[in-house]
Amino acid sequence: MQRRRWTDEGDVVDRWQRINAVLPALVLVLVVLGSLSSGPGNSLMGLSALAPLVAATSLSRQGTVMYGAAAFVLATALGIVEQQYTADTAVAQGVRLTAVVLSTVLAVVTCDLRLRREAQIARLSAEAAATQASVRTGETLQRALLGGDPQVPGLLTAARYLPGAREAYVGGDWYDAFPLADGRTMLVIGDVAGHDAPAAAAMAQIRGMLRALARSGHSRPGGVLTALDDVRSRLGMDTLVTATVATVDSRMLDGNVVPLRWSNAGHPPPVLVHADGMVEVLERGADLLLGAFAGGPPRADHEVLLHRGDTLLLYTDGLVERRDMTLDDGTAWLVRALQDLGREPLDRMCDGLLGALGSRGDDDIALLAVRLPS
Repeated sequence: MQRRRWTDEGDVVDRWQRINAVLPALVLVLVVLGSLSSGPGNSLMGLSALAPLVAATSLSRQGTVMYGAAAFVLATALGIVEQQYTADTAVAQGVRLTAVVLSTVLAVVTCDLRLRREAQIARLSAEAAATQASVRTGETLQRALLGGDPQVPGLLTAARYLPGAREAYVGGDWYDAFPLADGRTMLVIGDVAGHDAPAAAAMAQIRGMLRALARSGHSRPGGVLTALDDVRSRLGMDTLVTATVATVDSRMLDGNVVPLRWSNAGHPPPVLVHADGMVEVLERGADLLLGAFAGGPPRADHEVLLHRGDTLLLYTDGLVERRDMTLDDGTAWLVRALQDLGREPLDRMCDGLLGALGSRGDDDIALLAVRLPS
């Protein structure tokens, strides 16, 4: 059905092109018929100047010139037939022929301008199509790297990724959640510097290395960040990265509280929405971002207890950083927004936060929300 519709549209375009191709010839035919039927002394031959002007609206430069030449020959021939080259009419006939020549020149100029405009439109359309294809490819790649919404046994989860307002929808923001060998679940939110394909590639590398380190025994949040810094240094990776890594002890979900331990490497602090609606920014003093130093002191861990109904929100700085506000103002905005949205279902909460931003910002946004069911 789609192919038939395209075929029908193509037939219509071809039909109009054929009609446009014969319109200048039709003008010349009408001029001849009008001149012959009106008898000697008429001035209809001057209307032949319309032929190249009509040709300029749809035909090529060569076609326009050809119709201009045909109009000049026709006007000259009609002048001979109608005896317009006498002493009394020669000047008028010369004016008519000059008008045909000038109209041909004008038609050629008009045709050139039209062809340039059409070429520019075609180029812009091709660039727009290429950009859209790049955007779709980039967004598909980004979402493939991130995977679906992380699933944490016994906990409610929701995740969102919103690319910044850029031509290629790829970047270094990511979220992750995966089980550890001892039964705990590791939660990760991170941001690699950059908003392009290299940043996305670096993000994929770091995400994979962090998973491998966590699964190989570095299960303490601060320990896995320290090991990641060491591995990156040995591999010569100098990309700056911020990240928050947390663990939730899924083995204790039968109780009313679950230990949450986290370590922050230069990343915006997690936010905890308590079951009663109170919002707490878990700002315990972040260590330096990854890549800022290697071989320094071990990174610190922090701990808090999650109670039934509590919600943990991990996010990247695109959520709270805007050109028209400071980071503190952005964090204050997030606290106010969570006071209204924090006890909504997680999908609605995440969508509400992104919707409350209004226009899309320049930076990517990644969200990972985890709730201990009531």
